[in-house]
Amino acid sequence: MEISFWVLVFSFSLCFFASGSLSVENFNQAFPIVEPDPGHTKLRLSREGLEAIERITTPIAAVAVIGPYRSGKSFLLNQLLSLSCYEGFGVGHMRDTKTKGIWVWGTPVELDIDGVKTSVFYLDTEGFESIGKSNVYDDRIFALANVMSSVLIYNLPETIREADISRLSFAVELAEEFYGRVKGQDVAFEPAKLLWLIQRDFLQGKSVQEMVNEALRHVPNNDGNKNIELVNQIRDSLAIMGDNSTAFSLPQPHLQRTKLCDMKDGELDPMYVQKREQLKQVVADIIRPKIVQGKTLSGKEFVSFLEQILDALNKGEIPSTGSLVEVFNKGILERCLKLYSDRMAKLGLPLPEQALQDAHERSRDGAMKVFDEQHFGRHHAKKSVMQLDEEIEKVYTNVVLANEYRSSKLCEELYIRCEDKMDQLQVLRLPSMAKFSAGFLQCNQSFELECVGPSKANYEQRMTKMLGKSRALFIKEYNHKLFNWLVAFSLVMVVVGRFIIKFILIEIGAWILFIFLETYTRIFWSAESLYYNPGWHFIVGTWETLVYSPILDLDR
Repeated sequence: MEISFWVLVFSFSLCFFASGSLSVENFNQAFPIVEPDPGHTKLRLSREGLEAIERITTPIAAVAVIGPYRSGKSFLLNQLLSLSCYEGFGVGHMRDTKTKGIWVWGTPVELDIDGVKTSVFYLDTEGFESIGKSNVYDDRIFALANVMSSVLIYNLPETIREADISRLSFAVELAEEFYGRVKGQDVAFEPAKLLWLIQRDFLQGKSVQEMVNEALRHVPNNDGNKNIELVNQIRDSLAIMGDNSTAFSLPQPHLQRTKLCDMKDGELDPMYVQKREQLKQVVADIIRPKIVQGKTLSGKEFVSFLEQILDALNKGEIPSTGSLVEVFNKGILERCLKLYSDRMAKLGLPLPEQALQDAHERSRDGAMKVFDEQHFGRHHAKKSVMQLDEEIEKVYTNVVLANEYRSSKLCEELYIRCEDKMDQLQVLRLPSMAKFSAGFLQCNQSFELECVGPSKANYEQRMTKMLGKSRALFIKEYNHKLFNWLVAFSLVMVVVGRFIIKFILIEIGAWILFIFLETYTRIFWSAESLYYNPGWHFIVGTWETLVYSPILDLDR
């Protein structure tokens, strides 16, 4: 009893501690959701932060802040969340970056967006251009934040640099691929609303929108410099984002930046506090639930979406829109390939080659039509189209091989059946050319009708040779047997004429026939030439009338 009691206590303790370690109890804090690997080249998921998102059942939206390291992103997020530095995201005053990877505030802000209760998460990202990281890593952080978020705040101190414009190339590609599609159709996902946030000490002079417009103007390129041409292409592409871009300016909260975390609103610059509240309203006005493949995402669906994107970004050294398009087109490609495969599987093989080719083209066109209606992306989807075409060709190749095999098998069966039939006709006890010809014709017609597919031509040649040999052999045997029957008949008539009827003319005629058959025909006629002799035809005709007709078959 005592041992059982302690076993129960121990088991209860294990269950208690295990249940406590399985889930996070306090979500009112920041969690990492994406972390860098040791080499700072790839990203990996952090389950701790994902748990905070997975528990949400309402539609999700995300606000992500990106920008250079040490530009005040974490402080800005805390301000948007109305949290102090000690409550919210960690703010660093050292030279190295405080935030590694991407972090999420565990408790979402609940907003009513167009009558739908939406959980808005705020994301903090690792700053660009910090020491010890590759550009590839920065690109991945930017790409992931851009794809995950509903509003992407591009936090820029003082002004817009050329590097900031170039970094938008990925966002531009996403916009071209997805946001440019016809409104109302299912799209892979709508890129984040881009909010240019420029923090400046002085608000006089150009407005922030004028600064953005000026930064996006063409750079003179009289010499045809390829690098400048590329930069100008990015500027042109940004124009397609149109309403998807917003510009906002925010003054510095205080000159003593290292003491900001210890200051209340009353100590901050009043203009900053006013503009900060305006910024909160701008974000609330433009944010919408994250749409992926035409539907909003719950927490678990958002995490699944994040896993897909991260896998795509980690595939190559440099992230590309094409790799993301492939992820979303993969499911559509598989469905279209299945559609093609199912249609081809319904074909009754074997088929003539042209009929199979026609069926292939119809099925392929049907699959491609579905893919064109549902695929994501306009430029990079070409790669998915090529991949679908390659996969279809692989399936078609297998169908062609199956058709050849079944055609060969069917024609072989028909050939053997005809061969057996010809062999049976060779050994008739009372040979009949009419019966042989009827069997020959029936066999040939059934072969022509039933043997289909690519093997038919080959087996037709074999059939022609086999039937030709069988016919020649039958004629030879037929003449030999008929000749022997006539020799026997002449001897019988000799006996009948001498001993039964006792009519000398019959006996003489029988002897003449016997001598003729045994001498002249053997010297001057072969069995084959005998068959084509007009006189012999009379004899054959008489024989055929006696032994075979549609009504009477003496051989049976």
